[in-house]
Amino acid sequence: MRWRLVAALVGIVAVVLLVQDVPLAFHVERVERDRLETGLARDAYVLAGRSENVLEDGSPAERAGLGLAVAAYEARTGATVIVTDSNGTAVATGDRVTVGEPYGNRPEVAEAVRGRFAVGERESRTLGQPLVYVAVPVRSGDQVLGVVRLAYPARVIDSRVAARLRSLMASAAVSIGVALIVAMVLAATVARPLRRLRAATEALAGGDLGARACPGTGPPEVRALAASFDDMATRIQDMVSAQRAFSADASHQLRTPLTALRLRIDQAAELVDQDPPAARRRLDAAAAEIDRLARLTEGLLTLARADTDTEPMPADVAAVVRERVAVWRPLAEESGVVLVIDVPPSASALAVAGAVEQIVDGYIDNALEVAPPGSTLRVAVVRRAHDVVLHVIDAGPGLDDGQRERAFDRLWQAGGGHSGSGLGLAIIRRLATAGGGTVELRRATTGGIDAVATFPAAARGVRAPAPPGPASVAAATPAPAVR
Repeated sequence: MRWRLVAALVGIVAVVLLVQDVPLAFHVERVERDRLETGLARDAYVLAGRSENVLEDGSPAERAGLGLAVAAYEARTGATVIVTDSNGTAVATGDRVTVGEPYGNRPEVAEAVRGRFAVGERESRTLGQPLVYVAVPVRSGDQVLGVVRLAYPARVIDSRVAARLRSLMASAAVSIGVALIVAMVLAATVARPLRRLRAATEALAGGDLGARACPGTGPPEVRALAASFDDMATRIQDMVSAQRAFSADASHQLRTPLTALRLRIDQAAELVDQDPPAARRRLDAAAAEIDRLARLTEGLLTLARADTDTEPMPADVAAVVRERVAVWRPLAEESGVVLVIDVPPSASALAVAGAVEQIVDGYIDNALEVAPPGSTLRVAVVRRAHDVVLHVIDAGPGLDDGQRERAFDRLWQAGGGHSGSGLGLAIIRRLATAGGGTVELRRATTGGIDAVATFPAAARGVRAPAPPGPASVAAATPAPAVR
């Protein structure tokens, strides 16, 4: 993967350079040729201005001075310089041409003698190779006194253009080299965390729930992806661990009533002919075990449903408390417990559907089980800026610190005469957390338990569904919550 990424990045740079540099190379070649021809024309005009007086009426000394200037120019530039008179005869040259040679038959000299500027390239029979030339007339007013021709072998021009192109190609090569280095660094930066993420994914798929991508390096997008993967892996590990623990606890809890049930049925079968009353007692005990098993099974199913995440919805906690307390008050009066409420007119919070009702029922049911006759059971709702808090405060024997911490564990029971399956508070916690809330058992000032549930407050302007009407409240009967 790393080398494929390097090849892709370098290929992109190479294509960009190719698309850019091929037209640029043609442009550089044209510009360089134009620049050289323009420089030749400029120098030719400078020499033409110096040759004017010599061609018009120059002394031998002036002609010798012009010859020295031409020779110096040739030595400096490498060009071939010829100054002719109006007949095309060389009157001043460098070391490559002899004074007095006729050049009138050269097309560029003939063109300049007629008073026109000549520039171009032609095949030189003398040199046997292409020649780039510039020829300018030497004027005195309207009269053409002679011609100044500057010429280079075309290969000289080509070598200068090639030198520019080589510089351009060297720049392209350096760019590709830099792109290769950057691509390798970038590929290593991107590929390494991706390989780590892939390895973690394969490990997780293979059953290693502790596999993590560890998002420490790489681009922000890759780090974010690795962080999301780690969050997902952590949730999966927590869910599987919880399910494994739940399965282990459930199998243990179910094994006890099933064993007791089988034992009592076997005993009843042995006594049914010899001692029917004893057999009847065994069957009644078996029926009690069946009821216990049914409650435990119902609690397990309720907890499994609570483990399914649903979307939180607005709920009026105050209205729900008033409705549920009205249902539970007759049962509280039968137990000799005074049930009082302290709630605001409304307190809208977010919770999964039915969660507030089940939490209130579960807390009140647990509190009534331990509340002594003549005591007061207080249910309160406190509305705050960002949350709504439910309190169910009893005057029972309470729990110590360790027991309160473990009270919400699945299948945990405090002992000491407490009945139930140990699932009620676990269900309450799952229902609360599914909507973003929290639960807690605190030590109450009465000596009992202050069972607390905190729900996120609903956004302002969002109304909770209307509570049931009086008829439905009066008709409702409290079903003991799973404990």
